[in-house]
Amino acid sequence: QVQLVESGGGSVQPGESLRLSCRASGFDFKTYTMYWYRQSPGKERELVGYITSVHHTYYPESMQARFTIDRDNIQNRVSLRMKRLAPEDTAVYYCNVVIMAQEFWGPGTQVIVSS
Repeated sequence: QVQLVESGGGSVQPGESLRLSCRASGFDFKTYTMYWYRQSPGKERELVGYITSVHHTYYPESMQARFTIDRDNIQNRVSLRMKRLAPEDTAVYYCNVVIMAQEFWGPGTQVIVSS
Protein backbone atom coordinates (compact mmCIF):
# COMPACT_ATOMS: atom_id res chain seq x y z
CA GLN A 1 0.00 0.00 0.00
CA VAL A 2 0.99 3.62 -0.40
CA GLN A 3 3.13 4.85 2.45
CA LEU A 4 4.70 8.23 3.05
CA VAL A 5 6.95 8.86 6.02
CA GLU A 6 8.39 12.27 6.78
CA SER A 7 11.49 12.88 8.83
CA GLY A 8 13.96 15.61 9.72
CA GLY A 9 11.81 17.88 11.83
CA GLY A 10 12.93 19.37 15.09
CA SER A 11 13.48 22.54 17.06
CA VAL A 12 15.64 25.25 15.54
CA GLN A 13 16.38 28.90 16.21
CA PRO A 14 15.26 31.71 13.92
CA GLY A 15 17.55 32.11 10.94
CA GLU A 16 18.64 28.49 10.86
CA SER A 17 18.05 25.97 8.10
CA LEU A 18 16.45 22.54 8.09
CA ARG A 19 16.02 19.75 5.57
CA LEU A 20 13.00 17.50 5.69
CA SER A 21 12.72 14.20 3.88
CA CYS A 22 9.80 12.04 2.84
CA ARG A 23 10.29 8.38 2.04
CA ALA A 24 7.69 6.92 -0.30
CA SER A 25 6.71 3.34 -1.04
CA GLY A 26 3.89 1.33 -2.53
CA PHE A 27 3.56 3.17 -5.82
CA ASP A 28 5.63 4.08 -8.87
CA PHE A 29 7.21 7.09 -7.24
CA LYS A 30 9.05 8.45 -10.26
CA THR A 31 5.85 9.04 -12.23
CA TYR A 32 3.99 11.14 -9.66
CA THR A 33 4.07 14.76 -8.58
CA MET A 34 4.98 15.02 -4.91
CA TYR A 35 3.67 17.77 -2.67
CA TRP A 36 4.72 19.35 0.59
CA TYR A 37 2.14 20.97 2.86
CA ARG A 38 2.29 22.42 6.32
CA GLN A 39 -0.17 23.16 9.08
CA SER A 40 0.57 25.72 11.73
CA PRO A 41 -1.28 25.76 15.06
CA GLY A 42 -4.77 27.16 14.62
CA LYS A 43 -4.43 27.45 10.84
CA GLU A 44 -5.52 25.47 7.84
CA ARG A 45 -3.13 23.23 5.99
CA GLU A 46 -1.31 25.16 3.26
CA LEU A 47 0.71 24.21 0.22
CA VAL A 48 4.45 24.64 0.53
CA GLY A 49 5.20 23.50 -3.00
CA TYR A 50 5.46 20.54 -5.30
CA ILE A 51 7.79 18.79 -7.70
CA THR A 52 6.69 16.98 -10.81
CA SER A 53 7.97 13.70 -12.16
CA VAL A 54 10.36 15.64 -14.41
CA HIS A 55 11.63 17.80 -11.55
CA HIS A 56 9.67 20.93 -12.34
CA THR A 57 8.89 22.76 -9.13
CA TYR A 58 6.23 25.21 -8.01
CA TYR A 59 6.04 27.29 -4.86
CA PRO A 60 3.46 29.81 -3.73
CA GLU A 61 4.93 33.27 -3.82
CA SER A 62 5.29 33.37 -0.05
CA MET A 63 7.47 30.25 -0.11
CA GLN A 64 9.62 30.91 -3.16
CA ALA A 65 12.56 32.64 -1.59
CA ARG A 66 13.37 30.22 1.21
CA PHE A 67 12.06 26.76 0.33
CA THR A 68 13.44 24.26 -2.17
CA ILE A 69 11.97 20.88 -3.09
CA ASP A 70 14.00 18.12 -4.66
CA ARG A 71 13.49 14.44 -5.33
CA ASP A 72 15.50 11.28 -5.71
CA ASN A 73 13.72 8.84 -8.01
CA ILE A 74 16.20 6.09 -7.18
CA GLN A 75 15.70 6.22 -3.42
CA ASN A 76 12.03 7.25 -3.70
CA ARG A 77 12.53 10.32 -1.55
CA VAL A 78 11.40 13.89 -1.79
CA SER A 79 13.10 16.55 0.28
CA LEU A 80 12.21 20.04 1.44
CA ARG A 81 15.05 22.39 2.23
CA MET A 82 14.13 25.42 4.30
CA LYS A 83 16.41 28.34 5.06
CA ARG A 84 16.17 31.49 7.16
CA LEU A 85 13.48 29.89 9.25
CA ALA A 86 11.20 32.14 11.27
CA PRO A 87 8.76 31.47 14.11
CA GLU A 88 5.86 31.60 11.64
CA ASP A 89 7.34 28.54 9.92
CA THR A 90 6.48 26.51 13.01
CA ALA A 91 4.18 23.79 11.75
CA VAL A 92 3.72 20.13 11.06
CA TYR A 93 5.05 19.43 7.58
CA TYR A 94 3.45 16.74 5.44
CA CYS A 95 4.24 15.15 2.12
CA ASN A 96 1.42 14.17 -0.14
CA VAL A 97 0.71 12.32 -3.37
CA VAL A 98 -2.48 12.07 -5.39
CA ILE A 99 -3.04 8.72 -7.07
CA MET A 100 -6.22 8.05 -9.08
CA ALA A 101 -7.81 11.11 -7.47
CA GLN A 102 -7.10 9.79 -3.99
CA GLU A 103 -4.86 11.74 -1.65
CA PHE A 104 -2.28 10.04 0.52
CA TRP A 105 -0.56 11.71 3.45
CA GLY A 106 2.28 10.93 5.73
CA PRO A 107 1.97 11.38 9.51
CA GLY A 108 3.94 14.62 9.31
CA THR A 109 7.06 15.91 10.99
CA GLN A 110 7.03 18.77 13.50
CA VAL A 111 9.16 21.86 12.97
CA ILE A 112 9.45 24.37 15.80
CA VAL A 113 11.24 27.65 15.26
CA SER A 114 11.85 29.47 18.50
CA SER A 115 14.56 31.39 20.26
